Amino acid sequence: MSGVLKTEIQESVEELKTLLNRQTNAVERSKLQILWWLKQKQVTQVNELAQLSGYHRITVSRWLSRYRAVDGDVRQQLIQELEDAERVSSYGEIQRWLAAIHGQVVPYKTIHKTVRYGLKGKLKRPRPVSEKQPVGAVEAFKETLAPTSTST
Repeated sequence: MSGVLKTEIQESVEELKTLLNRQTNAVERSKLQILWWLKQKQVTQVNELAQLSGYHRITVSRWLSRYRAVDGDVRQQLIQELEDAERVSSYGEIQRWLAAIHGQVVPYKTIHKTVRYGLKGKLKRPRPVSEKQPVGAVEAFKETLAPTSTST
């Protein structure tokens, strides 16, 4: 049947409620509200969501398709990629990986939110070291560094 939703919401009702309360951007808040309605099973069709949210049904469908963009299998592979810090160093690299391996074109913002907030991952890498710095200078500095006292 056309318009019937088959979107599985991965977040719990409590998570969605806290995200909804913390959200300050009106459009992002509307997106979370739609996910909350779906999780609560208050609506079953895109037209109902469109009427409740005040957005066009095409807009609501587009938001839901972006939400479904990173499915469960790809998410598990992404988690494995993130565990190995050598493989992934930027969100753009993840975006290219999804496009090349899985054929999914996902916006940068969606990848950032999924990795940073959904998977609780941080893409960290060390700062560059000057070429003029002698080898072992950092270790020597750490050895001679006087311990700081925390008492007052």
